Amino acid sequence: MAGGLALALSPLAASAETVLEKALRTGELVMVGTTDSPPLLSLDAKGQPVGYAIEVGRRIDNELSAQLGGKVRIRFVPVANTAAMVQAVASGGAALACGVPFSWEREMVVDYSLPIGLSGLRVLAGSAAIDGSPASLAGRRVATVSGSLGATAIGTLQPAAKAVSFDSLDAAVSALKQGKVDGVLGDSNVLAGLRKVRNLSATRLVPDEPFATYGVGCIVPQNNSDLINVVNLAIAKQQAAYLEGQPDAVASIDPWVGPNGVLGIPAERIRGFFQSSLLSREALLLIPVPAAKPAP
Repeated sequence: MAGGLALALSPLAASAETVLEKALRTGELVMVGTTDSPPLLSLDAKGQPVGYAIEVGRRIDNELSAQLGGKVRIRFVPVANTAAMVQAVASGGAALACGVPFSWEREMVVDYSLPIGLSGLRVLAGSAAIDGSPASLAGRRVATVSGSLGATAIGTLQPAAKAVSFDSLDAAVSALKQGKVDGVLGDSNVLAGLRKVRNLSATRLVPDEPFATYGVGCIVPQNNSDLINVVNLAIAKQQAAYLEGQPDAVASIDPWVGPNGVLGIPAERIRGFFQSSLLSREALLLIPVPAAKPAP
């Protein structure tokens, strides 16, 4: 991933080797992700993947390189949606995906890292009649992504909603923009990112508090403790560095989720989440970055 992630469309072949054994043999570790999920992952003007998940991936890449003597680097492969990410990692065709919403069903087939953030289920509403209450979804055309948490939840939230399935949130939001659906039920962070980059100011994210809240993290194939240890260490170092105010760590997070970034989350909320995440594993001894001395 150093010098920019290279997009690749090669097949994701599974292997009987352990993940790191294969990585040491091939010199690479495959990371998958969707490229239409801002602020987690999208493409820049040059067609290169960018976003919070990519910044976490870079930290993991650096940690792998340091621990394995530079013998392994991460290669990025795009996939269609979150279900495809989970399937690729669960099958062993890929070794890593970041920005994946937690669910116990997924935990049964992959292993999750420390959380890198929180998100939840909300509706991006194009119809004023959708006020965020389950009752307001009755009879409305509500888009969800096949295999997603939203697709699972819609029947419980409002059985009378007219669920419409799409392959990705990006496609669902396009349908909303075209007036083909009344709202999109999905991941709150990605919906907020798509709303901003698509300039959909006439839409609203409802309700104020998500229908369900969950952690977001990275996933690796099951029973690969050596790999998940590296992943967790890289995430912990990034979060601790952010808490210490280290400029490179702040620059890797704030443009995507910070107060002036895509999500606009206050810095204190980010700091509180990182502190809670790290304290679930270890004692924190933060080293503040010294303030720059004024010029004489």
